[in-house]
Amino acid sequence: MAGRIGNTAVPIGSSLSKLQSLNGLFAVYKKQGPTSADVLNALKEALLKEAGERRPNPRKRKKQSMKMGHGGTLDSAASGVLVVGVGNGTKMLSTMLTGSKRYIAVGQLGKATDTLDATGSVILEKDFGHVTELDMEEKLKSFTGDIMQVPPLYSALKKDGQRLSVLLKNGHKVEAKPARPVTVYKLTLQEFKPPLFTLDIECGGGFYVRSLVDDLGKALSSCAHVKELIRTKQGQFTLEEHALHEEQWTLEHILQSLQPC
Repeated sequence: MAGRIGNTAVPIGSSLSKLQSLNGLFAVYKKQGPTSADVLNALKEALLKEAGERRPNPRKRKKQSMKMGHGGTLDSAASGVLVVGVGNGTKMLSTMLTGSKRYIAVGQLGKATDTLDATGSVILEKDFGHVTELDMEEKLKSFTGDIMQVPPLYSALKKDGQRLSVLLKNGHKVEAKPARPVTVYKLTLQEFKPPLFTLDIECGGGFYVRSLVDDLGKALSSCAHVKELIRTKQGQFTLEEHALHEEQWTLEHILQSLQPC
């Protein structure tokens, strides 16, 4: 059986060699539901299966025949661009963590949740009838530029080597991390249909959209949580132009979209 690269038929053994020699960055589309790690493991499995490795176990690092990582975790409930580094490209992922990102977020006024998004339990309900579109646009100005932000308790941040979200789910008491500086380059209100509103956000590394929406709800004398979140851009990679969907998780498509080291 042979794979295809461009117009050239390539034997399976050659496919594995090409896979192992890949070095660079590319982007995939992460759908709602799986974690970023789940997506990465499914991608590895699809590529190794195409290259002829039987029933690969991508979670066993010692037996890895390819080196791969992602730059910037997306919440399981979020979708959009996930940048992947392969080979020496994994060394470039740190720039993805600190670089510019863009999101479309749908928030819901009147309800706050423990996770700050729709996956959590409602912990507070407040009236939002007094909130106007003009009020929201005015408050957004105070969340633009260099600001201080407290990360969510349910996050990928770690304490003693374990993620805060895992500690919380296991019943451990977790204290909030201190506020830290983050940058918001652009923040606009795209739609206002109470209780729902849509934001277009361009931000730097370490920024949490969930915290922004939670803080915005409080600033409006109400409360809010993220109902839907899509990452539309990370670094030079955009959702429309660069993100490979599952049916495109092949060596051929990756070779066509790979940005070399």
